[in-house]
Amino acid sequence: MLRWITRFLTPVTPTNFSVLQTDFHNHLLPAIDDGVPDIEEAVELAEALWRMGYQRIVTTPHVSAERYPNTSKTIREAECTTRDAIKKAGIPVVFRAAAEYMLDENFGKLLRDKDLLPLDERGHILVEMSFLHPPLSLNKYVFDLQGKGYRPVLAHPERYPFYHMKVDEYRNLKQMGCLFQVNILSLTGHYGPDVQQSAFLLLKEGMVDFLGTDAHRIRHAYTLQAALRSGHLEKVLTKYTFQNSEIN
Repeated sequence: MLRWITRFLTPVTPTNFSVLQTDFHNHLLPAIDDGVPDIEEAVELAEALWRMGYQRIVTTPHVSAERYPNTSKTIREAECTTRDAIKKAGIPVVFRAAAEYMLDENFGKLLRDKDLLPLDERGHILVEMSFLHPPLSLNKYVFDLQGKGYRPVLAHPERYPFYHMKVDEYRNLKQMGCLFQVNILSLTGHYGPDVQQSAFLLLKEGMVDFLGTDAHRIRHAYTLQAALRSGHLEKVLTKYTFQNSEIN
């Protein structure tokens, strides 16, 4: 049933995501975090992203001490299985895995051991923080990442309520060396008006380095396709320049 529905997610809209080339924030590895539950939906979602114009998918399962204690080993194993299934389905998209790291105590250990899965050979690392408050060691994490040759990319800065509409706080993060990855779903209003307003504020201030889908389930593909079809994202994709194509 899912495959029949996905066949209609074709890039026939005025705009698609081909200008970005790479989506490097999504959750396509089955049953290892809050993303897709099985390999069937992983394939469906990969196909949907490809049909919306993406040429490369870097999937980023959560890594956190409390909820998702994934390791490089478990991620690599799931990556191989998922890549094989995508290839078998005949979907011509480049697929590989990295991770989305929670800035917690476990991350400090992974960083010390250099046991991290970067987004690319340039050392971009996707990181996130609690939605309740920033980590007390945020500055140290960012400093230590850069000291070890990594380039921190903060996932969905627009979604953290303690930063909403606070331009100076965002500027401080940028000055520390954080690159910003905004969720495309935020721009559609998927997470509510406060998040949407913060996302557009970051665009207006020229602070957005990357866009990501943060797709967890096939329903997110339907939301993205509807936004493309309505023209809601056309201005964003044509007016602003993003660095997604550098993640390859």
